[in-house]
This record gives sequence, C-alpha cells and structure tokens, in this order.
Amino acid sequence: MPDDERRAPQRRRQHRRTLAGDQPRDAAELAGTGRLVFGNLIRAIVFDFDGLILDTEEPVYRSWLEVYLAHGEELPFDRWVQIVGSTTTGFNPQSHLEERLGRALSEDVLERRKGRRTEMILGRTALPGVVEKIEAARDLGLRLGCASSSTQEWVQGHLARLGIVDRFECIKCRDDVAHAKPEPDLYLAVLDCLGLSAAEAIAIEDSPNGIAAAKRAGMRCVAIPNTITAQLDLSQADLILNSLADVSMADLLERVSRTS
Repeated sequence: MPDDERRAPQRRRQHRRTLAGDQPRDAAELAGTGRLVFGNLIRAIVFDFDGLILDTEEPVYRSWLEVYLAHGEELPFDRWVQIVGSTTTGFNPQSHLEERLGRALSEDVLERRKGRRTEMILGRTALPGVVEKIEAARDLGLRLGCASSSTQEWVQGHLARLGIVDRFECIKCRDDVAHAKPEPDLYLAVLDCLGLSAAEAIAIEDSPNGIAAAKRAGMRCVAIPNTITAQLDLSQADLILNSLADVSMADLLERVSRTS
C-alpha cells in the first residue's frame, strides 16, 4: 500500500477527533496544564513554605525570644528579620546570645527551646485560604511546586502532617541547592524540575528574602504577609494581599497578570 494511503486513515481519524472537540495532543496538553490570562500562559504556582503555608516563623521567633528573656537579654528584631525566609547565615540567634552571655547555652536550654517551638507549631494548621487555593490551582490545571529555605525533612514532614504533601509535583529545599533565599537557586531548581520558564510560573511568598529570590529567578511574585513579615518592606512583590482567603485563585492570576 502506498505511503499516502497508509497515512490517510490517520489523518481522517485526527480530523474526526478535532471536529468532535478532541484536540490534537500538543493543543490538549497546552489547554490542560495552564491558564491563559490576559495573554499570559500561566502553568504553575510555586509556594513558599514557612510563614506562607504554615506559620512556623512566629513560633520559631517566640521560642528564641523566651530564651533571651529568661537570660535577661533582648532579641533584636531588626537582626532577626534578616533571616526570615532564609537561613541563620545572616544572624545566628544562638551565637548572638552566647556572645552576649560570654558562655555557651546548655544542651538542656537548647532542647527545651526546640521542644517549645515544636509544641507551638504542632498546634497550628495551614494558614487561611492555603488549602483552598492549592485545590483551586489544581482544578484550573495548574502544576504546583514548593521552594523553601528549610530542609526537606522539615518541609515534607509538615506538609504530610497537613495532608497536602502529595499535591506538590516538585519540592525543593535548602539541602537541594547551593544557596538559599534570597538567592534564586531554589526557584530556578523548581522551574527546572517542572520544565517551565520563569514567565510560566508565579511565586507566592511572605518575606523580602523570598520575594527577592523569586524576582531574581525572573518570576512574578505575590506577597502574603504574616504576623512577623507584616512589619517588613514587601514592595518588591508584583502584588500584595492580606490573605489567600481574601481572593479566588482565578482572581489572583488575573490581578498578577495585569501587573505584567
């Protein structure tokens, strides 16, 4: 049978599928894994973790504040905020207090501090609107990633406790990259994992360090302040919202796209 005749049935079958609304494979994939908003094709949402999905930042801060106060010292907030959304490279609360005291903190003090932190965190659920927006994003055909300056053990463990770890296609943490936020490594790693360009994804963050990381990666960024970061400058974000509970996912995408 000539080649043209062998190909003809295939062309006819594809034509019938298209007429019936069954798009060719490449178009179907495009429609099923993205959202076209004001001419921008958005394929993924990348969430921060600490302070955005779960408010771990206040318990960590409060646990150290209690240790400082117990030793008659003040925990300098202006120094503390340097590490929000990042690591303790910029400011190490243990080293700082030990320098102030002129001696090392006992293992008992350090363990009780960790226990107090864990106690406060385990009493918390996902922040308002987070789970709903995760589900809404999936319903819109968007892919989900998570970029965190914490460890994989920390992030995976808490996401599993919240019952949403399986919602994320890609989770990248500080033990996966050379540099944590505010460097772009984490967001670049998530984009690479998802096989997407920066223009096809939106980051959702809560801190200046996180916003800087997303912007350095070339992404648009939505900022949602928490009790700690509400006092900080989040103006580098493309959009600032009070809470994820205040907006639908479709509206969030529309408002971010208008900033482009």
